Amino acid sequence: MKERYARWNKLAIKGLWWLVIIGMLAAIPVAYERHQTEQQSGRKVDVVFDYRDLLEISDTQPDPRSFIDQQLKLLQEHGVRSLAVYEATLNELKLSRRIEVFSSHEATALTQTPISPNENFTYILFTEKESEPRIREMVEKSFGLLQVQVSPWSYKGQPGMIIRMGMEEALMQTLDPDFITMQKLKEQGFSLVVRLSNRRPFQTNPMDKLLGDLQRLGVKWIIVDGDSVPGFVSAEDTLNLDKMGEMLREHHIGLAAIEMQKTPQKGFNGLAKRIHHQVVRLHSFTESDSTKLTESLTEEELNGRIQGMADRLVLAVKDRNIRMLFLNARAVKSAEKGKIVNPLSAMYEALDGPEGALPRIEKAGYTFGTAQSFQLVHSGWQTVAKLLLWIGAVALIAVTLSYFVAELTLLIFLLGMIGSAGLFVLSSSLFAQALALGAGTCASSLAIMFALRASKRRNDMPSVSKRFGFAVLLLIRSSLISAIGILFIVGLLNQITYSLVLEQFRGVSVLHLAPILIVGVYWLLFLEPISHRERLIRTRELLSKHISVLWVVAFVAIAAAGFYYLSRTGNEGTTTGVERYFRAFLENTLGVRPRIKEFMFAHPLFILGAYLSFKYRNALLLILIGVIGQASIVDTFAHLHTPLVISSIRVVYGLAFGTLIGFGLIIVWEIVIRSWRRWVPRISAS
Repeated sequence: MKERYARWNKLAIKGLWWLVIIGMLAAIPVAYERHQTEQQSGRKVDVVFDYRDLLEISDTQPDPRSFIDQQLKLLQEHGVRSLAVYEATLNELKLSRRIEVFSSHEATALTQTPISPNENFTYILFTEKESEPRIREMVEKSFGLLQVQVSPWSYKGQPGMIIRMGMEEALMQTLDPDFITMQKLKEQGFSLVVRLSNRRPFQTNPMDKLLGDLQRLGVKWIIVDGDSVPGFVSAEDTLNLDKMGEMLREHHIGLAAIEMQKTPQKGFNGLAKRIHHQVVRLHSFTESDSTKLTESLTEEELNGRIQGMADRLVLAVKDRNIRMLFLNARAVKSAEKGKIVNPLSAMYEALDGPEGALPRIEKAGYTFGTAQSFQLVHSGWQTVAKLLLWIGAVALIAVTLSYFVAELTLLIFLLGMIGSAGLFVLSSSLFAQALALGAGTCASSLAIMFALRASKRRNDMPSVSKRFGFAVLLLIRSSLISAIGILFIVGLLNQITYSLVLEQFRGVSVLHLAPILIVGVYWLLFLEPISHRERLIRTRELLSKHISVLWVVAFVAIAAAGFYYLSRTGNEGTTTGVERYFRAFLENTLGVRPRIKEFMFAHPLFILGAYLSFKYRNALLLILIGVIGQASIVDTFAHLHTPLVISSIRVVYGLAFGTLIGFGLIIVWEIVIRSWRRWVPRISAS
């Protein structure tokens, strides 16, 4: 029985590689359909400005309405085609100069009529005859739903209302959107994006009427305002969410997903699923961001921040599938300038100035207009492809473990298939992510393990050019092995939810760290062809060694380097100001920025190590460091919201520039070594 298993196990190691190859081949057409989804649909970008912010800025001006009219024209001239309109509030209607709002005390002072000292109501006066009926209806309806009594009031013939609620609280209450303003903005040529909240009691008929009115105004997208979508009650109570999804589908209105939110909006993923993922990604340039353009700066500093805003918007569209750029602005008091300032002029320059965002986005192949969601290209045969990818991913993991426990390869594969099948029953999403993570980690680990073996076998001493050629070919071969992991990640996680970041691949830190640990263990214990008993003895020797101060210092240095390395991974990785400037330079110069840790660190050291491995055994440590670059190559494609074309160009740039820098390191090495050999003997002789 034992001999039969050993025979089958030996055959399995070769057979598993064929399963990996079949899985890779299955991934290629899947990746192509994802590329079609990214390139053939959703290429329109909508630039949206927050209309409420414009109202608030206008409140600091001597002629608010004239200021708004002027800025609306400037917005259109500088490429802003859409405005975001919120559900109205009394405060917003006041900013629009449609009403005036008073507390009970202010109404007493105004009318010179005493009122009850116990009264704390809100008084409003209508300032326009044409808008009065609609606003009166909005106020009566909204406060009626709150069971707050509303009664007529007037002052010197000017009509108004009394709301039996304190003014501070009344100003916060949510009304219907201001359709009078929306109609005027529509007539001025703007498209409209509406922000809806879940603050009011959800009622099907009023919501259906509201969405119908929005559809007639040409509204295609809703941005959720607040921490939950309209209709959300709880994870268990989804009846209102079902109704909201049905109404959005009937009125052909989709959702905008705000990227990089600290807390996801409750119910968003469920509502997105109910409208068949009619969703676009939105990048927000916030009020806080805009205030950085109003600080007391030199002209050079201001130009740098304007350029930074432009770079940020371009990068959002090109690298992260953003299709809606949402611009906010805020007026601030400037003590240095002695006046209230706003960032609008600087923002206009960032949009279409000499190095503005909009011309660069257009040059990259995008057009401007109402945003479009992805039209998913997804053939029925992808189900079969995913099955082959499943088997191939488990096979790849088993092959990698065979480098550590070759006798258990077949058993590992069989247990992997059974365990992953159970995981699929538990959660299909967790199943796909676990396999993708395992395949990506194993591919980058195998790449360096192969490189270590190939370099260790070199005993001859060819010419400099041949050694350099070997190093470059070894880097290319290692990168192609890492590409196996790329194919499995792209194939297994080819779902629109990942492209829209409604679901995230939560394995970035593991993809970076695990290959380093795997390859480190392999180099220490498994690179040499020794028995398991000898490996156990070596492990005991390592664990029983006396710890010196030098070891402690080395451990602290490595731990600090590891912490810094991990702190820079993922979307929230930290960077320095100098590095941000260098990144922007690379992005603006090349169009796509290669990863710095690849082309300036990992790839050059890998090439230098492979070059020196002909003569120096310890040069394998430099190849070992190259695992960082291979893990980074795989991780580049783990950012599933980045188009495949951009990720591919980024990797090619990293390899090309890394090779050039590696060649430079070799030249420096040869100069130093030859100078040493030439001058040291002379110095010793003298």
